[in-house]
Amino acid sequence: MLICALLLSFERATYYLASQHPRLWRRLCLRSRLALFSEPVKALENLFYGFKFLQLGVFWSWCSLMEHTLLPLPTAPVSGLFAGAGLIALGQLLNFSVFRRLGNVGVFYGAQFDYSVPWVSGFPFSLFRHPQYLGALLSIWGFFVVMRFPNIDWIYIPLLETVYYAWGAYHEP
Repeated sequence: MLICALLLSFERATYYLASQHPRLWRRLCLRSRLALFSEPVKALENLFYGFKFLQLGVFWSWCSLMEHTLLPLPTAPVSGLFAGAGLIALGQLLNFSVFRRLGNVGVFYGAQFDYSVPWVSGFPFSLFRHPQYLGALLSIWGFFVVMRFPNIDWIYIPLLETVYYAWGAYHEP
């Protein structure tokens, strides 16, 4: 669990750094290997895909270790499969809606890097303050309902991620 907590913390720590200290993030992008990603928003966008790959790797590894197999299969009863799939679908709807409304520049803290990002108040922002975080969490909870419920460990990673995303939402500008 400690290894999972460490690996999953990198994403939130990076977004915190970029959003709370944009000048430092810009300097890091220009002077480090992150310069390969060009400017700060593009660096965050590229890291986003890496973080999602890492996140899925941690989730899959957790399921593999708990099932003692390289190819874990869903453990949920049929009702859990439908509930988990519904959570994932709703979560992805929120995520896609955020990207559609804000675009990559808005999603990846463009306003902190002096881009013009218009204020959006329509769906999904009309319903939730942080719809992308909520969407990610619904997807995570859905994944673990499908893959690990009713095993006792099904809740550990989703709870950890809930803490991380709540921390991120609290600190988001």
